[in-house]
Amino acid sequence: MPKTILLVEDSEDDVFLIVRAFKNVGLVSPVVRASHGQEAIDYLSGQGRYSDRVKYPFPSLVLLDVKLPFVSGLEVLAWIREQDAFTGLPTVMFTTSNQDSDVKRAYGAGANAYIVKPANFEECTRLAGLIKQFWVEVNVVPPIDFPASASTTARQPTPAA
Repeated sequence: MPKTILLVEDSEDDVFLIVRAFKNVGLVSPVVRASHGQEAIDYLSGQGRYSDRVKYPFPSLVLLDVKLPFVSGLEVLAWIREQDAFTGLPTVMFTTSNQDSDVKRAYGAGANAYIVKPANFEECTRLAGLIKQFWVEVNVVPPIDFPASASTTARQPTPAA
């Protein structure tokens, strides 16, 4: 069964670039997009339209932008790490920010890796190949044990000011 990747990204251009790069390296895993932090939380917790896990499978990898509307990527990361069932979910910050403060905060909040998005397609394709090779083909993800009421007990983060 292919591993689903949740790409949490608000930039249409960045989504186009990384999806194209994944196709270029032969990634067969489905890439599902959330365009903002709250949508990522809804997807992960199976709320609303995301309650159908056949149509919206739980991801085995989250690629998460730092700067997102409504709820920031760092707030989404903190929310993921607060969920007992999701503690082993690989979450990689995938962002244009190379600020030391963002890197430190991401690792402090439990990021598994921090990747600065490349500026050109060739470099993006190389990076997509590395993500595919390690996070999809090599990395083993622990099983997620969903509590019976996971979608109703998940705490919602406070939106960024």
